[in-house]
Amino acid sequence: MTTPQDSREFIDEQINMLNENPECANAQYNLGVTLMQQGKLQEAIAFFEEAVANSGRMFEACVNLGYIYFKLGDLEKVVQANKKAVEIEPRYARGYANLGFAYLQMAQTDEAIDALNKAIELNPEIVQAWSNLINAYIQKDDLDNAVTTGEKLVGFASEFGLGQNNLAYAYYLKNNYAKAIEHVDKAIKLGFGVHPDFLKELEPYRKK
Repeated sequence: MTTPQDSREFIDEQINMLNENPECANAQYNLGVTLMQQGKLQEAIAFFEEAVANSGRMFEACVNLGYIYFKLGDLEKVVQANKKAVEIEPRYARGYANLGFAYLQMAQTDEAIDALNKAIELNPEIVQAWSNLINAYIQKDDLDNAVTTGEKLVGFASEFGLGQNNLAYAYYLKNNYAKAIEHVDKAIKLGFGVHPDFLKELEPYRKK
């Protein structure tokens, strides 16, 4: 674990590097990460933006900018940052996953589905992308694809409680209460905090 002293020494090293080379993107990126970890988000933004400006390949800085803007509640800038990340590195699955999540929060459903499918195509193991894709299909009222996506997810990640929960909700919307109860119980067994209102909606359909 990095101690405050270690962190201070690391920051000083990066600043010395910038004094020698003011356009050193690596030092700017390292400072951005350190400041972000310390919760100094506005200072981190400035260093990440400089890193992007001074390097043609700093897609990680764009993704970190997206994370900060999400923390700040600025979804438009989350989209901009992750769009820049995948423009720099078109095979960066996490950038597409983040982009899809932001679009989902903005109710830009078709854009969310496209981005999340791209993330899954590039890296099928990003379980959050699958889970968000279930929600995107629900948002679009495409329940067949929501269920199909959920079944694929729990087929390879059965221990992912959020995935079990989202699949349960898709089945519930399709009036398949037995399957909804099956998957919501799996989510509960995995320790996922299922919303009490959802459990209340399912209660009448449980066998007494």
